[in-house]
Amino acid sequence: MAVSEETAAPEAKARPGERTPRARRKGSWRTALTFWYFVGPFAVGLFVFSYVPVIWSAYLSFFDARNTVTPEPENFVGFGNYVTMIKDRAFQDSLVTFTVFALLMVPLTFGFSLALALLLNKVRTARAFFRSVFFLPFACSYVVASLVWKMSIFNGVRYGLMNSILDLFGIDDVAWLFDPTPPWYWLVIVSLRLWIQSGFYMILFIAALQQIPEQLYEAAYVDGAKPGWKTFWHITLPQLRATSVAVLMLCLIAAYQAFDEFYNLIGNQAYARPPLMYLYTTALGITQDLGRGSAGALILALLIAIVTLLQGKILGFGNAEGK
Repeated sequence: MAVSEETAAPEAKARPGERTPRARRKGSWRTALTFWYFVGPFAVGLFVFSYVPVIWSAYLSFFDARNTVTPEPENFVGFGNYVTMIKDRAFQDSLVTFTVFALLMVPLTFGFSLALALLLNKVRTARAFFRSVFFLPFACSYVVASLVWKMSIFNGVRYGLMNSILDLFGIDDVAWLFDPTPPWYWLVIVSLRLWIQSGFYMILFIAALQQIPEQLYEAAYVDGAKPGWKTFWHITLPQLRATSVAVLMLCLIAAYQAFDEFYNLIGNQAYARPPLMYLYTTALGITQDLGRGSAGALILALLIAIVTLLQGKILGFGNAEGK
C-alpha cells in the first residue's frame, strides 16, 4: 500500500492563525529595525558627545597636555597629573567648599521639598496651580536666576531688596557676595539653589505619597494613632524610604556639579570655588592645562561614584524595607 504524500512529509503550511518561521523572523527584524530607528540617533549622540570625551579625557590625564588635545608621546607623565592634583592646595580647598555646600544644601533641600509635598498633598482646591507654582523655578536657567539674585535681591548696594529690608530695621547694608567674613554669600547661594530645585524633588515626594495605601492610615487611626507626628514618623516616612534615598543621592550629585551659581554670583574667588570651577579655570583658563584638568575631573568623578555607592549601601537604595 503506497504511503500518501501528506503522511510522508510534515505539514509545510502553517495552521490557520499561526505564523510561519519565516514570518516570525521577518517580524523580529522589523521590530529590531524600528527600535534602532528611534534609539539609534540618541545612542550615537550619547556615544559621540559623552563617552568619547570621557575616554579622551582619561587619555589626556596621563600626558602633559597644555594648549592641545593631541599630546605627543614624549609628554607622557603617567600618574603625575593625579599626584599633582591631589597635592594641590587649591583643589583641596575646592573640595572643602563643596563639603560645606553639600552639608548646607542636602538636608535643607530634602526637608523643604518634603514639607512642600506634605502640604500640597493635602490641598484639595487649585492643586495643579500650587504644584505648578513651586515646580516652575526648576525650569529657570541657573544663569538667569543667579543674575536676578545678584542684581536685585542680594545686591550689595543700598537699594538692593534685602538691604532695603534691613534699612527698615536700622541695620547697616551688607556686602552679601564680596565679603568672605562673615560668609553671607552662603545665604545667597543656598537660597538660590533651594528656590530652583526644591520643586523638582517635591514632585518626586508627591508621587511617592500618592502610592501609600489609605488603609494604613485608617488602621493606624483605629489603633488610636491620630494624624500628626506619630503617623508621619511610623507610617509616612517609612513608606517614603526608597524615594528619600533617591532624593538624597540626587541632591548630593547635584551639589558636586555646582558651577553656574558660584561662577555668576561670586566669580573665580578662592574663598568660594567649587571643584568644577577650579577644574574649568585649570583646563580652560590662561594655562589651559588639559592634562591636570582631565585628571582632576576623573578624580572628582571617582569621588562621586564612591560617595554615591556608599550612600546607597548605607541607606539601602532600592530596598523599601531597608533589609
